[in-house]
Amino acid sequence: MLRVTVVGLGPIGNLHSDIYGNDELVELVGVCDIIEERARCAGERHGVPWFTDAQTMLSELSPDICSITTGGFEYSSDHYEPTIQALKAGCHVLCEKPICNDIEKAAEMVRAAKENNRCFGIDFNHRFTPAARLAKQWLDEGRLGELIFVNMALWIGRQGKFDSPYFHLKALNPHSVDMMRHFCGDIEAVQCFAMKAAGREIWSTASFNMRFANGAVGHLTSSYDIERGHPMERCEVAGVKGRMLVEDMWREATLYPAGDLVKSVYTNPVFGGYCGFNDTFAERIRSFVRQIADGAKPDEIDGSGADGLAAQKVIAAGIESIETGRIVQIR
Repeated sequence: MLRVTVVGLGPIGNLHSDIYGNDELVELVGVCDIIEERARCAGERHGVPWFTDAQTMLSELSPDICSITTGGFEYSSDHYEPTIQALKAGCHVLCEKPICNDIEKAAEMVRAAKENNRCFGIDFNHRFTPAARLAKQWLDEGRLGELIFVNMALWIGRQGKFDSPYFHLKALNPHSVDMMRHFCGDIEAVQCFAMKAAGREIWSTASFNMRFANGAVGHLTSSYDIERGHPMERCEVAGVKGRMLVEDMWREATLYPAGDLVKSVYTNPVFGGYCGFNDTFAERIRSFVRQIADGAKPDEIDGSGADGLAAQKVIAAGIESIETGRIVQIR
């Protein structure tokens, strides 16, 4: 049985710990948060030791897996230090997205995983739903043929004060960009336009144009200005032999074969299907656990740290495009 710890005990960290507590392949052995009350409450709830220092927890408990679910500036600045500590302590790491909005630190996290031969995953939970997995199967079977374009849209309607004018772009779009890369491969160039809606101090709606390494083109619309509705996420991928559409992560996937009036549709079932967004976390976490339990190599991890770094490079290029008005090549 794999020994697991969680660092960062806000709502997402508590969700991770609950999911681990219900997984027969793992044992939750400790939790950590720099806020003592959070750490104590989670530890008492699960009946495990609690800590306010990640390095101390790692040294005393020697876990096999560590979830990093901290926050920080732009939603991710606190991911770096505990991730490095956990990897150097010999843990496999599942880190919340964004991997880190400092590109150099994100690259160092990926290097640390490689140097320590540890598996490093990012919580790209949108790609782990039954609908998304079926869509990927259609793609891998060649049902779309040579890819032509991808259109992606995601909005969540979020208000409040944010610590950076680029918060929306950096916090929301790791999911969007990962889905585009998951289906269509590496992105070579980005052009981005953005606006600050009335009363906003952040770039709250953005429009990205992208060129992929395989020659396909793509578009992403993301927004904090539209309230949740149906769909709140929409991913459409087209090739010369057909087109597929994934809506609301788990709700539905549709394949439209070219020249055929009969389409294939997967719809989330009422009984036995996903009941809500938290189910996407459970499937992603269980997938990571099972890959570790099955002896997956670091470069075999689905939704890896390298994928997280690649997504942040695309977002950084989009921000550079907003600032300069130019098309930006991914470096």
